[in-house]
Amino acid sequence: MIDATDDQIKKALITISVEQALLEIGKPVLDKVEHALYDNYNCYIPDCFDHPEYLKAVIKDLYGNSYSSIIKSIHKYLDKFASQKPIEEFLIAI
Repeated sequence: MIDATDDQIKKALITISVEQALLEIGKPVLDKVEHALYDNYNCYIPDCFDHPEYLKAVIKDLYGNSYSSIIKSIHKYLDKFASQKPIEEFLIAI
């Protein structure tokens, strides 16, 4: 059995949190964000762990003023893990 590294676990946590926050708004929102990430940056939601600026740019471009409420929803899922440096850095970047 292969054990996951700490970074892999945090990447999965961020991926699940972002997907869940977007799904709360609606499946079309998740789909739109996923398509825009791929079209603009040739990446997927898990890649946002290393490039949170991509997620931020896509959400701002797609949803303008609603950007902040989407980010708050993502924060809601990750705030309890914000004391961990990579999670904190991700939250600050978005």
